[in-house]
Amino acid sequence: MMPSSVSRLATRALTRSIPSLLERSAIKKAGSKLNMAKRTYSRSFELAKNTVSITYVDPDGEEITVDAEIGQNLLHVAHDNNVELEGACGAELACSTCHLIFEQDVFDKLPEMTEEEEDMLDLAFEVTDTSRLGCQILVREDFEGMKVQIPDDGF
Repeated sequence: MMPSSVSRLATRALTRSIPSLLERSAIKKAGSKLNMAKRTYSRSFELAKNTVSITYVDPDGEEITVDAEIGQNLLHVAHDNNVELEGACGAELACSTCHLIFEQDVFDKLPEMTEEEEDMLDLAFEVTDTSRLGCQILVREDFEGMKVQIPDDGF
């Protein structure tokens, strides 16, 4: 073969294979995007299954409904969702500023209060029979739809 015929053959081969390569590349990219979308959807669904809807009611009666991750304490849920709930000690059980008031049916299902939590609640304003510290209450599946009152801090 002569150099010009080699060149023509190479040109023909490239001309035929480039669109094929481009098509395969486009298909591969589309498949990659589809897989990424599937993973994102799957993670979103997984996250959705691990959260419950909780409503904080502030001292003025305004309701703030948030998605709360199961296992997280109510103080951190509030902070993560820009709900105004004090937490002066950073959830170290050294203050009573994350005081919350629960509905009776929810309160009845909560784990028993520790002596340390009882001592801290003695320092809180507007303590009721259903008061607890938000830093000590971990979100559970049965909290779905619950409302929790943020009492007035007394100032």
